[in-house]
Amino acid sequence: MKTFPLLVATLALAGSLRLSAADLRIGMIGLDTSHVTAFTKLLNDPTDPNHVPGGRVVAGFPGGSPDIESSHTRVEGYTTELREKWGVKIVDSIPALCAEVDVVMLESVDGRPHLEQARPVIAAGKPLFIDKPMAGSLRDVIEIFRLAEARRVPCFSSSSLRYYPGLIELKEADLGAVRGAVSTGPAALEPHHPDLFWYGIHAAEALYAVLGPGCTSVVRTHTPDTDVVTGVWSGGRVGTLIGIRNAAAPFRVTAFGTKTVRDQKPGGDYAPLIREVMKFFQTGVAPIPARETIELFAFMEAADESKRRGGVPVALSEVLRTAGWKAPE
Repeated sequence: MKTFPLLVATLALAGSLRLSAADLRIGMIGLDTSHVTAFTKLLNDPTDPNHVPGGRVVAGFPGGSPDIESSHTRVEGYTTELREKWGVKIVDSIPALCAEVDVVMLESVDGRPHLEQARPVIAAGKPLFIDKPMAGSLRDVIEIFRLAEARRVPCFSSSSLRYYPGLIELKEADLGAVRGAVSTGPAALEPHHPDLFWYGIHAAEALYAVLGPGCTSVVRTHTPDTDVVTGVWSGGRVGTLIGIRNAAAPFRVTAFGTKTVRDQKPGGDYAPLIREVMKFFQTGVAPIPARETIELFAFMEAADESKRRGGVPVALSEVLRTAGWKAPE
């Protein structure tokens, strides 16, 4: 007698998860991060209180990097969950995935293969969201955007931190003219990536969310437990990133305005980012200009160069030029 209610509930859930004609078919590349299961739940589960309508994850390509433990040890589990819990079709190549979907989320935790993983997506003309880090080098970031622009394929990348409610509220507050900001957060290192690309990117993204583009030079102080990266922006504004290891490190931005100083309120989750991603897929309009994202990665790569040179200032124009960037005229 107990099986009948269970069967009814299962059928009801299956019916609620059917793809409607208006839903975009979403593909995921790189099933080796908790983001894939968290994002899929937000998109595929209409009973989730933070459900984001408009699309469903229908196909996935596992990927995985054998030389990164947090990738190769997790890809099987996340792939199984997507297939068995959410009915996601697992395919054996990115071209096969592109044939099944309308839009793509590139989720591989390792930024190094992102350029090669993005190539067939862009060639297929599929709008593309790339999770952090956008790539494993500034040069690859520039090349991804170049390819996307050449094929007129919408493309953007962002950390979820940019859309945390407390950060949005801070940006919209009446602080007067913002003269500077300090962004703190964890900055775990991964030997295959430039130092800040792996996890410091979150605090860097939050700093750029408040100050916007316009950084001209960077200087970095490094110890085993802490990085302090200070950038000079146009008009004399100063932005500082404090990346912390082996200690408590909540994400927080303090903005210094001519009227007042204010701290970001704590808290946030993935839902606001996924709402922005869905809006991007539906409109084809990237919420963050490519040029700003390129500068953000130049900021982090210049910080690495400053560390290599013993903590001297490094101009962003230098690392951009070295990476092959040519600003639009």
